[in-house]
Amino acid sequence: QVQLVESGGGLVQAGGSLRLSCATSGRGFSTYAMAWFRQAPGKEREFVATTNWSNRRIYYADSVKGRFTISADIAKNTVYLQMTSLKPEDTAVYYCAAQTTYRSSYPYTRRDEYDYWGQGTQVTVSS
Repeated sequence: QVQLVESGGGLVQAGGSLRLSCATSGRGFSTYAMAWFRQAPGKEREFVATTNWSNRRIYYADSVKGRFTISADIAKNTVYLQMTSLKPEDTAVYYCAAQTTYRSSYPYTRRDEYDYWGQGTQVTVSS
């Protein structure tokens, strides 16, 4: 069993920054990829970014490329999402996800490519 706990969400003005954290725990599993997704009201959950624990396989959605940075700290079992130049359209609940069953379909942008999910953290960007 894998537990994922997100933190760091909040209210920020447009142009501001936030850093989200995803603390992972659990034993007896291998994690092949970690990711952030987000879901705005009335919309489908969408891919934001993914990485592996060595930070060598990183991929971003076009909508956040150049503004968001994903990173993984294996010593702390934590994945981060640094968000800068935030826009009102970034407002959503942000979810952390873990892939524990290896898949060959990199870059893992689909929800069904992840096996465990956190509860989410709200990010609200005011204009």
